[in-house]
Amino acid sequence: MLGELNAERVILWDISERLRLRGALTRLYRVRVSGAERIPPGACILVANHESVIDPFFLALATRRRVRFMAKAELWRYPLVRSGMDAFGAFPVERGNGDTGAMARARELLAEGEVLGMFPRGTSRPTSTRDWQRGAARLALASGAPLVPVRLLNTRQVVPRRPVEVRVGEPIVVEPRPPTIAEARELTARAESAVEKL
Repeated sequence: MLGELNAERVILWDISERLRLRGALTRLYRVRVSGAERIPPGACILVANHESVIDPFFLALATRRRVRFMAKAELWRYPLVRSGMDAFGAFPVERGNGDTGAMARARELLAEGEVLGMFPRGTSRPTSTRDWQRGAARLALASGAPLVPVRLLNTRQVVPRRPVEVRVGEPIVVEPRPPTIAEARELTARAESAVEKL
C-alpha cells in the first residue's frame, strides 16, 4: 500500500525536477547551500528552524534526494492545496495531540530509507510560541535514523532581496531504543542547539 502511495506522489516531484524548478528557485533567491555532503545515505531526518511558509522548498534544496514532509492537517481542507501536498509526497499531521497515524507513516518512510524534513517548532508564525516539539526526536529514537540539523537564513521574504542560506550541520547519530520523554527532550535540545549554532 505504501509503495503504491509513493508511486502516485512522486509524479509532481519528478515533473518539478524535469522542469528544473530547483535551479530556478536557487537562482531567484540566490540560494547558498553549505554542508550538503554531511547528509548521510539512507534514512535520516532533516530538522530545521522555521521562519517562513516557503521553508519546505528551501529545506528540500539541502539534498538532491526527495524530501518527505509532515504538514499540518488543516492544509488538507482545501482541495487544491491537498492535491499539491499529496503530489509532492507530504502527509498530514494533527498538531498538538501526538498523531499516531502520522508518526506511523513517518516510521514507514524511514524504514524504506527516505529523507524526512521536519520543523520541530511546528509553525512559522513569529508571534506564536516557538518551543521545539519532541516528535522528530521520538522518531529518531524509535527508528535509529540520524537527525541532521539544518539552519535556514533569510527565508522570510517573498520578494528576493538577500541570498537565502541553507546550512547543513553534522548528523546526530542515534541508537534505536524506545523513546522515553526524558530522552526525547534531551535529544530535542541537542538538535535545537546544533541548529542555532549553524
